[in-house]
Amino acid sequence: MANELPVIVIGAGPQGLAAAAHLVERDVPVLVLEAGSSAAAAVSEWGHVRLFSDWSELVDAASARLLAPTGWTAPTTGYPTGAQWISSYLAPLADVLGERVRFDARVVGVSRRGRDRLVDAGRAEQPFTVHVESADGTEYRLDARAVIDASGTWSTPNPAGADGLPALGERAASETLGYQIPDFRNRAGFEGKHTVVVGSGHSAVTAVIALARIVRRNPDTTVTWVLRRGTVGNTFGGGDADELPARGALGLKAKELVDGGLISLVTGFRVERVARDGDQTVLVSEDGRELPAADRVIVLTGFRPDLSFLSELRIELDPTLQAPVRIAAEVDPNLHSCGSVAATGAKDLAQPEPDFYIVGAKSYGRAPTFLAMTGYEQVRSVVAALAGDQAAAERVELVLPDTGVCGGAGLFDAAGASLGGSCCAVPEQALQIGRAPASV
Repeated sequence: MANELPVIVIGAGPQGLAAAAHLVERDVPVLVLEAGSSAAAAVSEWGHVRLFSDWSELVDAASARLLAPTGWTAPTTGYPTGAQWISSYLAPLADVLGERVRFDARVVGVSRRGRDRLVDAGRAEQPFTVHVESADGTEYRLDARAVIDASGTWSTPNPAGADGLPALGERAASETLGYQIPDFRNRAGFEGKHTVVVGSGHSAVTAVIALARIVRRNPDTTVTWVLRRGTVGNTFGGGDADELPARGALGLKAKELVDGGLISLVTGFRVERVARDGDQTVLVSEDGRELPAADRVIVLTGFRPDLSFLSELRIELDPTLQAPVRIAAEVDPNLHSCGSVAATGAKDLAQPEPDFYIVGAKSYGRAPTFLAMTGYEQVRSVVAALAGDQAAAERVELVLPDTGVCGGAGLFDAAGASLGGSCCAVPEQALQIGRAPASV
């Protein structure tokens, strides 16, 4: 009976839909549960952003085979926006999967039938129970032979607070802060105003580049880019050494904008408090410095996995990254050195809870280096394992591109090269902010 139950996939994003395609190809029953009302609902929230992966890296092979009989052809060149990724690939894929994808179905808990986390007896023989909440608040339960969590991390962005918790006053000022890349085609909210961008990853770099275009059109516009680390380190990425050219170009462009004075860069600024100054927002650092009052604050400090609905499962995660322990060392930004991150498969993603897997961006925990092609290789291997094809599960069919970045997180406070080598230069200039008055 257990094998007649479906594999439940949590999330109808790129990896969740790809997992479903691989399961269909192997004649394994599957049900995808998506919290949003459409395919790739999370991607749609950043649909205006252009990816740095080209089309060849954004289409899963089994998904393409499933789509082919419909007359669909894979786009072959160019770098799509999130919206184009959905319209040209992800939405058609969801349509082909049909009733195997259920929308407005938020997973609120996963366990084993009749077994809480403490019970050993007969645990592995019991099906999974997946508790679901519909859009109208109705709750129901589904049984599954296996569960693939591809829910991503988009819904749980990191706060502005440098200690990983919301800064003092951050919740109260939440209406003045944004946690995703805005659609800068609507320039009215930024022209002639001061915007602060907090973060050092590709999202922050993308936002800074877009804002610089507005500065060029309207010199009264000002932008402050805030880094927590004491040096730039690898913020500008691998440049020409990056094997994903568009990703490398982002960093090179950001460095050009900082060097040219269009963007003011502040380093070593760790937000402790968010204060209001009329309609504006003031960020105050742990050492008492404060930034000029901002009209907009964009917090792009990464994401973290939502583990709340997995509390009754036996999972083993790295204590630092909250990623599966077998892949943590590969993706930990504190440890990663020059070269490529290795592809990961079912063996790396397996948990103490048999037949439960975390894949996609969520499998990287808090690490920021995930690529779509990584997730496609993960689900190919995981589905092969669930189908009993161990040879395919153990086979590696992907070599990831080199980032061109040396070292890990770098010497967080000291001026100098990153821990892994000397290829990450220190910036020539960084904006210095005076110490805040004692009364602030």
